[in-house]
Amino acid sequence: MTRTDPTTGDQPRRHALLEALRGSDAALGVTELAEQLGIHPNTVRFHLDALVAEGLVDRRLEEPTGRGRPRTVHTPHPGMDRGGRRQYQLLAKILLGQLSTNPDAGAAAEAAGRNWGGYLVEQVPPPRRPGAAEAIERLTAMMTDLGFAPDPDGDPAERIRLRHCPFLELAEEYSATLCPLHLGLMRGALSEIRAPIAATRLEPFAEPDACIVHLSPTRRRSA
Repeated sequence: MTRTDPTTGDQPRRHALLEALRGSDAALGVTELAEQLGIHPNTVRFHLDALVAEGLVDRRLEEPTGRGRPRTVHTPHPGMDRGGRRQYQLLAKILLGQLSTNPDAGAAAEAAGRNWGGYLVEQVPPPRRPGAAEAIERLTAMMTDLGFAPDPDGDPAERIRLRHCPFLELAEEYSATLCPLHLGLMRGALSEIRAPIAATRLEPFAEPDACIVHLSPTRRRSA
């Protein structure tokens, strides 16, 4: 006899199990689900284990009504279904479209970027201040984590090529808002770590395959 791999058709079977549980007025056990869906109890157990681990199904023991072991039953975890499509890009377009109607949209976007850049960059323990090379290293590490594929040019770098934009389609349509936000990210990061350099300008699509961030030394305040 050939054994069927329980992992075959994972998502359709898990969806069917969830629908069966949601459509039932009572908690269901493995045997009931197997009979209802026409699949082997072992396959039901396998997929229920996965659904429980994902937090989509709750498992409990029924109150005993007589002799024997109490029955294990399952119910759908309360809350909205976390499956299905996400429309985050549409949400971003709606928000960017609304923001872009503001005459100060670029300044507002840069200010938001500054706040997040200061939060996202790896901190430097006080009272030490990083040198230019370390500041660029921390800045490029943050931009790498965000998906910009930064490429510093020079030693110390006078500019950074951003060879990938994680928001490319949105940036092509809303560059007047998104590019200041990206510049703000870098300015906020450098300001947070008290870097001796600043991001002075961002040239969107300055090269066929990159945007260019220009850097310059900052003036240290006298004590």
